[in-house]
Amino acid sequence: MIDTSAFQGKKAAYFTLGCKLNFSETSTFGKMLQDMGVCTVKKGEQADLCLINTCSVTEVADHKCRQAIHRLVRNNPGAFVVVTGCYAQLEAETVSKIDGVDLVLGSNEKANLIQFLSEAWSGRLAMSDTGCESLHRFHRVKTKDIKSFAPSCSRGNRTRYFLKVQDGCDYFCTYCTIPYARGFSRNPSVASLVAQAEEAARDGGREIVLTGVNIGDFGKTTGESFTDLVMALDKVDGIKRFRISSLEPDLLSDELIGYCASSRAFMPHFHIPLQSGSDTVLKLMHRHYDTALFADKIAKIKQAMPDAFIGVDVMVGCRGETPECFEETYCFLKSLDVTQLHVFPYSERPGTSALSIPYIVDDKTKKLRSKRLLELSEEKTRSFYSRYIGREVEVLFEKAPRGKAMHGFTDNYVRVELSPADARPEYDNMLMRVRLGDFNHDKTALKVDGIWTK
Repeated sequence: MIDTSAFQGKKAAYFTLGCKLNFSETSTFGKMLQDMGVCTVKKGEQADLCLINTCSVTEVADHKCRQAIHRLVRNNPGAFVVVTGCYAQLEAETVSKIDGVDLVLGSNEKANLIQFLSEAWSGRLAMSDTGCESLHRFHRVKTKDIKSFAPSCSRGNRTRYFLKVQDGCDYFCTYCTIPYARGFSRNPSVASLVAQAEEAARDGGREIVLTGVNIGDFGKTTGESFTDLVMALDKVDGIKRFRISSLEPDLLSDELIGYCASSRAFMPHFHIPLQSGSDTVLKLMHRHYDTALFADKIAKIKQAMPDAFIGVDVMVGCRGETPECFEETYCFLKSLDVTQLHVFPYSERPGTSALSIPYIVDDKTKKLRSKRLLELSEEKTRSFYSRYIGREVEVLFEKAPRGKAMHGFTDNYVRVELSPADARPEYDNMLMRVRLGDFNHDKTALKVDGIWTK
């Protein structure tokens, strides 16, 4: 039994880096602490407890994690500081030695965050008379021993809920540290996830995003399949929209595409990592598909759902990406009927097998390649958005600060802007039928030209 009395009335500050999965987990940690009597700090207040959920997908991410830790320690003198997440797993001892850090929890331990926190909190109180300012403790197991699953279905300060359906990855691509940071693929049961979605619906949720590390691999633990999960969630009353955050192309089955095309609540919206449009580079990366398979999946989605929004992850400048390989990638992406590119430069990660590939791309070339692909992405996104000017669509609006424009998304993820003059607090989390007008000032959304029905 955990004694929560020591936490009553305490204030906590949270900082999250990285993916949607991290944000979902942080929100769940916050709810757990709230249930113990901890409230979230308001602007200008100092925290008694700081929790940083880290990312380690790139060297830049590592740097940002260290910056965030230093900043929170500096701005909240004397606060109890907890660090978890991928960077905490990979560099637990190093992170624990940072000034002001009390507790570092790896990927297996964060599922028992409250237990570890309670014990460490008591430990620091007991040491307060010794003059020690921080505990500098860390708890982490090896990758092969990461077996816990920390459930998460939360929205934090967002309109959409994020439901964690899977964790870990078995792929071990040559450039990636995520399997080392999060362990092997594992998942809870379909029934438990349906129960969480039903709870979100009772709490007023309208849209849920399915998150994980490699969610198409769902079922390794329970003998079920990702399609089984999708079909079960589609029956949850009250949830009007489900979105799939990211799905590996080799795990995107024809059955799943067909089901989503006719489902009640799964939106025509896919995010599919490509990483490279060169088969040579895909082999160097140890990806599980080639460009022919990827193109086939895109074609099948568009045949079944012509209006589908398709986002694509692309890495530039990885080892082995010669100028010829990059041109193959550019031409391949230009030929695909996709909507948006998430472009990021390759970053050397210690311990990855990619370091043995001899051909290295310099930083200047990486930036030039990124720029070309981002320009291509902008061209494709604006072309896609243009098709919906003048259409009547249904939009789920999200809360906006008073006096600011509201934003929301159509079923196929077209971003929509409602002017400050027309925005209303009651529109938050409301599905509304609107007519779409032209682009907004920075061309990141289509403006509402008329609200037809509410």
